[in-house]
Amino acid sequence: MATTSSMFMYSLTLQPSSAITQAILGQFAGTKEQQIVTASGSRLTIHRPDPQQGKISTILSQDVFGIIRTLAAFRLAGSNKDYIIIGSDSGRITIVEYLPAKNCFNRLHLETFGKSGIRRVIPGQYLAVDPKGRACLIASVEKNKLVYVLNRNAQAELTISSPLEAHKAQTLVFAMVGLDVGYENPIFAALEVDYTECDQDPTGVAFDELEKSLVYYELDLGLNHVVRKWSDPVDRTANMLFHVPGGADGPSGVLVCGLDNITYRHNNQDPFRVAIPRRHGATENPDRKRCIVSGVMHKMRGAFFFLLQSEDGDLFKVTLDMVEDENGQPTGEVKKLKIKYFDTVPVAGSLCILKSGFLFVASETGNHHFYQFEKLGDDDDETEFASDAFPSDPLESYDPIYFHPRAAENVNLVDSINSLNPTIESKVVNLTGKEAPQIYSICGTGARSTLRTLKQGLEVNDIVDSELPGIPYAVWTVKLTRGDEYDAYIVLSFEDGTLVLSIGENVEEVTDTGFLSSATTLAVQQLGEDALIQVHPKGIRHIRADRRVNEWPVPQHRSIVAATTNERQVAVALSSGEIVYFEMDSDGSLAEYDEKREMSGAVTCLSLGEVPEGRVRSTFLAVGCDDSTVRILSLDPDSTLESKSVQALTSAPTALSIMSMVDSSSGGMTLYLHIGLYSGVYLRTVLDEITGELSDTRTRFLGHKDVKLFRVTVKGQTAVLALSTRPWLGYSDPQTNAFVLTPLDYVPLQWSWNFSSEQCPEGMVGIEGKNLRIFSIEKLGTNLLQSSVPLSYTPRKFINHPVQPLFYVVESEYSTLSASTKQKLLSDSTVVNGDGVVLPPQEFGYPRGQGHWASCVQVVDPITTKSVLQQIDFEDNEAAVSVAAVSFSSQDDETFLVVGTGKDMVVNPRSDAGGFIHVFRFQEDGKELEFIHKTSVDHPPLALLPFQGRLLAGVGTQLLIYDLGMKQLLRKCQAQVVPNLLVGLQTQGSRIIASDIQESVTYVVYKYQDNLLIPFVDDMLARWTTCTTMVDYETVAGGDKFGNLWLLRCPQKASDEADEDGAGAHLVHERQYLQGAPNRANLMCHFFSQDMPTSIQKTSLVAGGRDVLFWTGLQGTIGMMVPFVGREDVDFFQTLEQHLRSDDAPLAGRDHLIYRSYYVPVKGVIDGDLCERYSLLSNDKKQMIAGELDRSVREIERKIAEMRTRVAY
Repeated sequence: MATTSSMFMYSLTLQPSSAITQAILGQFAGTKEQQIVTASGSRLTIHRPDPQQGKISTILSQDVFGIIRTLAAFRLAGSNKDYIIIGSDSGRITIVEYLPAKNCFNRLHLETFGKSGIRRVIPGQYLAVDPKGRACLIASVEKNKLVYVLNRNAQAELTISSPLEAHKAQTLVFAMVGLDVGYENPIFAALEVDYTECDQDPTGVAFDELEKSLVYYELDLGLNHVVRKWSDPVDRTANMLFHVPGGADGPSGVLVCGLDNITYRHNNQDPFRVAIPRRHGATENPDRKRCIVSGVMHKMRGAFFFLLQSEDGDLFKVTLDMVEDENGQPTGEVKKLKIKYFDTVPVAGSLCILKSGFLFVASETGNHHFYQFEKLGDDDDETEFASDAFPSDPLESYDPIYFHPRAAENVNLVDSINSLNPTIESKVVNLTGKEAPQIYSICGTGARSTLRTLKQGLEVNDIVDSELPGIPYAVWTVKLTRGDEYDAYIVLSFEDGTLVLSIGENVEEVTDTGFLSSATTLAVQQLGEDALIQVHPKGIRHIRADRRVNEWPVPQHRSIVAATTNERQVAVALSSGEIVYFEMDSDGSLAEYDEKREMSGAVTCLSLGEVPEGRVRSTFLAVGCDDSTVRILSLDPDSTLESKSVQALTSAPTALSIMSMVDSSSGGMTLYLHIGLYSGVYLRTVLDEITGELSDTRTRFLGHKDVKLFRVTVKGQTAVLALSTRPWLGYSDPQTNAFVLTPLDYVPLQWSWNFSSEQCPEGMVGIEGKNLRIFSIEKLGTNLLQSSVPLSYTPRKFINHPVQPLFYVVESEYSTLSASTKQKLLSDSTVVNGDGVVLPPQEFGYPRGQGHWASCVQVVDPITTKSVLQQIDFEDNEAAVSVAAVSFSSQDDETFLVVGTGKDMVVNPRSDAGGFIHVFRFQEDGKELEFIHKTSVDHPPLALLPFQGRLLAGVGTQLLIYDLGMKQLLRKCQAQVVPNLLVGLQTQGSRIIASDIQESVTYVVYKYQDNLLIPFVDDMLARWTTCTTMVDYETVAGGDKFGNLWLLRCPQKASDEADEDGAGAHLVHERQYLQGAPNRANLMCHFFSQDMPTSIQKTSLVAGGRDVLFWTGLQGTIGMMVPFVGREDVDFFQTLEQHLRSDDAPLAGRDHLIYRSYYVPVKGVIDGDLCERYSLLSNDKKQMIAGELDRSVREIERKIAEMRTRVAY
């Protein structure tokens, strides 16, 4: 990376891409349980389906820093573990295994075969595996195919052979699959087109006569080479292959799926063909042909079936009937092919059928679904179509077949995985008035589109919420004996007394517990084997199992102000500043230590750690005083209450908690002291178990209320619950073991405690005002909560109201019938009963119509009603493309909603019949829109922006300024500023940044006196701009459609000249440079993000955090770029990044530096995602890198964690 750059950014992913490009199924852990492995861009993720609960959860997700193109699972004969083969853009074939003990992927083989990058003739696009796990074939789109033989050596380790070539020049491959042939020589089937003659024939006749062939490649294991065994022409529209079980399970061969038909083919069998059924209905086009987009084959004992999905989402069950012999046994010869409608699910990229009776649908857009099979559709009354009725010759015609879609009967949705794919646009706005802003995104396509609200937090499951007679001050739960599994009592402390509730079938008050009910309680603890203690201001009450009570009274004129307990020790602080320490004797009684320790100030809080296993006492007592210090006192018999260490704080401590937690630095357990301050700051510091020294302090601002801390158990691990203006949970991340502090999506609590009962083994009890609440936390994996409002069509742009918490979303759907056309077709008198049924579009999609557009603008309230308040549809085949809220100076600064539409648009090749700009007035505080007028323009206005009390519009290559008139908009100024198509606008002052679809950005200045728009700076690189934002007056950040993020800066001299007073004549007459503007922008930063950025914004994400560049990608990625403040941090992270590139090389074999420099060398950006992998390295590697950097491991981990926690989550 060029160290001469004057600007440095730190790139971090807040949420990885959620678009699944491929999903595979297998027993990757080596147990009988099946797991699902998915590829999302550059991430490899393994999911664990839970058949008992019908849930699916993520076990491990790893960034391979390379584009995963294809995945395959294979198993060596006789083994019970599946391996994963990855075809990526590294020019290498990678074989990895999942190690459940370490929860990581382990690379076994990495074989180089070609150049890196995604190229036409470099293998990696197709990957096929022999079902018996003997060989795999990796192929490119054109020419090259390589076969690797897989085997095991004497140590039972996986081995891979040198590649065997099966190249054929000038051949395009459309699909590839491994044939099931039992234990005969492995065969791979491919759909191929030889274009040799087309290349040499300029007339185009050869192209029209082109044939697509099904080709078999056989790997001869004896001779160790690959031969082209069989080739036969198939339907020219064929696009997919599925292998048919062979050997003892079936006839072998393949299903060839083409447009409107499915054919069974094999080299020793007759072909059988069936049509793909079409939907019947008043709004359906009876001539529209379907094709298969995904499918899965499932084998059961003695039978198998296929589920194939059309582009509408309809699933069809395809089966093969076999010829039987005299005894009724199948002979291995196919009799016919049968197809019937099964159910409708969202259109999938991959389908997986689990042995436990579940179906995983990796949706192309929207959430991924997990279904349970209710039945296999054998006994329903759906019509079954057989191949007898269709000719097997692909050129012969046949009558189409139809079915009526219906609600799902065979599968039942049990779980969903949230997915933001595709994210069209996002905004970070604080509509709720809470401390941290929320992220609002428009996602999805068609009727499954949503407006999603994302906020940082953990999902809380509320179990009990009941009102209490007064306002309690604190709550505890307590067991009766040490061996009890569940808590017996809930103890509530009020201003003037204590209430004890028993936990059972019903929660009710009990009075015979031995607790003093007339005093406020300060602490409750189950002591020793079967005793209880209650600490109140005037003493300590020790309640034995036989209800005998021992009372320790406080010395005269003093009271207890703070207390802490564990199962063997008690420490209390008196109002005089003295600390009294008790320890349990062998007979179960509490013995007071002879001396009292006097502190320098008034004690505000105390903490004893839990007694470590095998010990009789916790060795340290933490004491917080109002002079803003925390002291660690020893509890060793030799040095009781001696001071071990002191830490000065910025404010008085209000809560302390010593607890042992998982430590990512050492991999084991470490003792931590958690400190809550009066100022709302939380600190976590390492407490040395031998010396009592405090080190490695990390701080976090939680809110403007003082912090209280409680030890809780969540998902089997010890965690800390911190209460301020809202509750926060500090826990170890399940995958990385790093400490994470996340707010709970819950009401503010005054006090909380651990809670365990039969109904809720791992819960918490808390107080909110007069209410007692019991709740639990189910998931620790995701810390971004999503809530969604469904939309009608694919959203294109959205804008928030300047004042009210409302959004205005413009939506349009291509090749879809508009609402009015649909209504006209349904109300037609010729509609037959059964055809007029309107199915819910969320599941079945909208009826298609070539050239038609369905479009609307919706008013959405994401906060209070969480619904759409108003929808205005556009008629005459208009489609909304842009929206802006503009306040017009000529209308006393009243704000209007302006929507740009295009008429009769064709997406590719781009054409239209003009455009319109609609103006709406806000009514009812923005909840309703009133149409005023529309203005015709030459092309659809793809960019609209308020500018100096007027409207700025990008129409085609023109930039126009409009004012509001009575009948239409009035054009005030116009200039051509970009060469191709203006797609985005940003402004500050009188400077405008105009984005071109393929020629980067142009800086334009508006001269008010002369009413001129003058371009004065453009870019030297042709960037296909997708989004831009102004970082400051000179700098613009943006993204392009190839996945790059960049920052450009206007030269200072050009910037000053453009802002000079006067008419701007010197700018108009300045000489053009290479047919562009007179000046060129300087590139400051450049980075390849792997996802296409669709929105970018300069904003802060947490309360009190610095501004960052927040961006979202099309596939659901949420990321940010954090600017570095000092040079020292830049040098540190640059060196760390270099070490990690070599010591933690990417899993799929891609070079990290080249990957991040995919199109342009990376400049001024450090990859935070790579730096965060430091905590996952082995201890030896961590120590080695720390030695090179001259820092401690803890220090490095703290710096990496702070880069994230200071500005985001």
